[in-house]
Amino acid sequence: MKITLKLFASLARHLPAEVRSQHRIDLEIGPGTTVLDLIRHQGIPADQCAIVLVDGVWVAAAERATRVLSEGEVLAIWPPVAGG
Repeated sequence: MKITLKLFASLARHLPAEVRSQHRIDLEIGPGTTVLDLIRHQGIPADQCAIVLVDGVWVAAAERATRVLSEGEVLAIWPPVAGG
């Protein structure tokens, strides 16, 4: 099944170079793939996934191992924000 992965700020480096400027890629995933499965498969450090949304709905860190992705969903991830 196909989902869209969006990675922002410093996490964009985990996307193929040709799509980094778009901050998104469409991926084929297997049934039963969880948010955490996809994070790990893409090589994204889980501790760098501060804000995680599926179709605009926040997914808490405790739910990422059990939240199964479905056809057509959009997984968007932002790193921790720093500022001053």
